[in-house]
Amino acid sequence: MPIVRFISDDGEYIQEVTAQSGEVLLDIAQAAGQPLEGTCEGQMACSTCHVIIAAEDFARLPPASEAEEDMLDLAAAATRTSRLACQIVLPPDMDTLTVRMPGEWRDMKGV
Repeated sequence: MPIVRFISDDGEYIQEVTAQSGEVLLDIAQAAGQPLEGTCEGQMACSTCHVIIAAEDFARLPPASEAEEDMLDLAAAATRTSRLACQIVLPPDMDTLTVRMPGEWRDMKGV
């Protein structure tokens, strides 16, 4: 069972949760109380589930699609290892995944 490690944007808070292979990262994060909106409910029509994947884990994930890359262009504070949590399905061979919450994000629900 994979362990997902969520790190706050300032690096001060770390929460580790046990997940299942095949689960979607957005669902795991929301169940753990992480501040990810997921306004479009995983339809890749917003960037409110933008996260930053640790560099050592980024290459172990399947690459982002062109459509995801386009949505990441709209994400606030995107980095080279940014991904949309709604598009990450935990692979069966992944034992840990470290995810940092971005320092800024777009609030689509409050708009």
